[in-house]
Amino acid sequence: MTRTPFTTKTAAGLLELLTFTALIGIAGCKSKAGADHGASSKTIGVTLLTREDEFYRELEQGLRKAAAQHGYSIILTSGDRDLAKQQSQIDNFIVQHVDAIVVCPVDTKGIGPAIDKANAAKIPVFTADIAAQQGQVVSHVASDNIAGGKLAAEYIAKAIGDSGDVGVIGENDVQTTIDRQQGFADGLKSHPKIHLVASLDGSGVRDRSLKAADDLLQAHPNVRAIFAINDESALGTLSAAQSGKKTSLIIVGYDAAPEAQKAIAGGTQLKADVAQQPELIGQKTIDAIAQYFAGQTPPAKIAVPVKIVTADSLHAAAAATTAAGASH
Repeated sequence: MTRTPFTTKTAAGLLELLTFTALIGIAGCKSKAGADHGASSKTIGVTLLTREDEFYRELEQGLRKAAAQHGYSIILTSGDRDLAKQQSQIDNFIVQHVDAIVVCPVDTKGIGPAIDKANAAKIPVFTADIAAQQGQVVSHVASDNIAGGKLAAEYIAKAIGDSGDVGVIGENDVQTTIDRQQGFADGLKSHPKIHLVASLDGSGVRDRSLKAADDLLQAHPNVRAIFAINDESALGTLSAAQSGKKTSLIIVGYDAAPEAQKAIAGGTQLKADVAQQPELIGQKTIDAIAQYFAGQTPPAKIAVPVKIVTADSLHAAAAATTAAGASH
């Protein structure tokens, strides 16, 4: 058997072969790792209605927690109740080539053209809390606001003895609050002795709601109860009731934010709130996006349950928490 002499040239060739083989192996591993990482490394652009409201801060937490679980990155912005600003944010998401967009519309109708642009760019759009009336939305995730409005109506009907004048401090630019007002009006239909005498727009913010509530109470001094479509509206209405010495007025709000819960538990005119689960809304929105990324079709509408919170239920919850802490 003839043996080939092991020369410097032979060694160099062997080294080149081993190096080439190793590089192929590394490249293959990188390619596989890249493919796996790319499947989950998605970027989601989010534009909230506002970050000043506790509800949206909790919704943001839900979005972030669920995104982290799925390995997604989030670019989070706030429209700050400014339609032009929110439209610009969506335009920026399109330029950044995000993989999906979540919108909590500042204006249910006005946000449509911006969603149309995202549709044209082939970027899937999801709405959370507030629906859009124009543009293609893959999935809308929100509280069951019609049901929430009905819960408020039933609470007020019982509280005022099924008879008397009532009012609403609403917000007319977003579908979420329109649905709450509709649910409230629907709920009153089974109580013919209760009359909805006024529905004024407080724009969903405290100062304007205070002014609207003050106007309502002056125009209708016999109003026995007011439904306010969110807690900023409810707390503004509470300020109007306190300054006007309307001690027997019953106010029902919506959201059950900490400040509202404190007012309810403290025995003020704010007697109850329809409680939402904003963090769960955020989580379910990301879960719907994950379904879409996986090639599945998420439900067009995902409803998150609501409930009534009263002083009794808050005190019971606090007692249960105290008891649980003592048991440990």
